Amino acid sequence: MSIYDKLSQLNITLPPVAAPAAAYVPFVQTGKLVFLSGHLAKKEGKVWVGQFGKNISTADGKAAARAIAVDLIGTLHAAVGDLNRVKRIVKLMSLVNSSGDFTEQHLVTNGASELFGEVFGAKGAHARSAFGVAQIPLGACVEIELIAELE
Repeated sequence: MSIYDKLSQLNITLPPVAAPAAAYVPFVQTGKLVFLSGHLAKKEGKVWVGQFGKNISTADGKAAARAIAVDLIGTLHAAVGDLNRVKRIVKLMSLVNSSGDFTEQHLVTNGASELFGEVFGAKGAHARSAFGVAQIPLGACVEIELIAELE
């Protein structure tokens, strides 16, 4: 099954690439690797603001991370032209806006990791880091970046 068939089966429509909010580009390819800049969580078209351990739940965070994964797949499509060229999702790095006592960053990030597995199958299994940070640009609850390898 093609990646696009899988996305359709999951009722996922890929968004266009978001314009950078600062001095960077949304993606860079070097050799067979594609690096995607961090994507912020969005809800209803606006930055999804919140801090875990203070005013947002782990379940909402998992949904936010899943939404970021959809945005990342949209950017990856724009970067490579055909998602079927993806050999492997290599790594995700997740920044989770957390209070000092919040310890479920890994569970929040599962929202993205699980979607990459659903969409890419075995090619979606990836290395990952999930960090708790004091703040993320614009007060976003989660930011995730991605590295992918192409055929």
